[in-house]
Formats: sequence, C-alpha cells, structure tokens
Amino acid sequence: MQIEKFKVINFIRELIINIDKNLENFPKKDIEIKNRIKSESYNLLEYCYEANTTEDNNLKIQLLNKCIAKIKVVDFLINISYDKQIINNKRYLKFGESADEIAKYLVGWKKSINRA
Repeated sequence: MQIEKFKVINFIRELIINIDKNLENFPKKDIEIKNRIKSESYNLLEYCYEANTTEDNNLKIQLLNKCIAKIKVVDFLINISYDKQIINNKRYLKFGESADEIAKYLVGWKKSINRA
C-alpha cells in the first residue's frame, strides 16, 4: 500500500476530530448544516477506506471521484457556516486548509492510478 493513501485518511480523520471539537456551538436553526458537515465527513472517510482496500482500479477511481465530491461539499458547507458567521475566521481558515490538503492528496492518488 502506498504511503499517500494513509496520509489522506489521516488528514480526513484529523478533519473529523476538528469538526467534532469546533462545531459544537451551532445555532438550532442551522443545525442541519452542522449535521451535513459531519455526515459528509464520515462518508468521505468511508469512501477512502473502501478505495484503499479495493484492487479494482475502475472502482477505486469511482470511489476517489466520490471522495473528491464529498470534500468539495464539506468545503462548501464550511463556507456557508462562515458566511452566516457561525464559525470565526480562524476556524474557517483551519477547515479550509484541511479540505484543500485532502483534495490535493485525493487528486494525486487518482492521478497515480491513472498513470499505472
């Protein structure tokens, strides 16, 4: 197994831990955004584990495409949270950097499969 596969999974796990720690003060009217951020993050982790364990490259690419879509949705939801002033600038930047890093690794992982 390639090291970068574990790296991206570790980044996703760190993102989930940060989400759990830093999204506890959501207003009740926006709780659905918080729930979607959590849900999409867990789905992202699940798809990554699945992609990491499958031997079929076509399935792996499909799963990685789902992962890329999920991290973009998480990024969008975090952006909405910032626009609504639910999270502060510091948290927004931290989440954004994590999402960008994850997306970068996922795209790199996908490209490495396409070259093989």
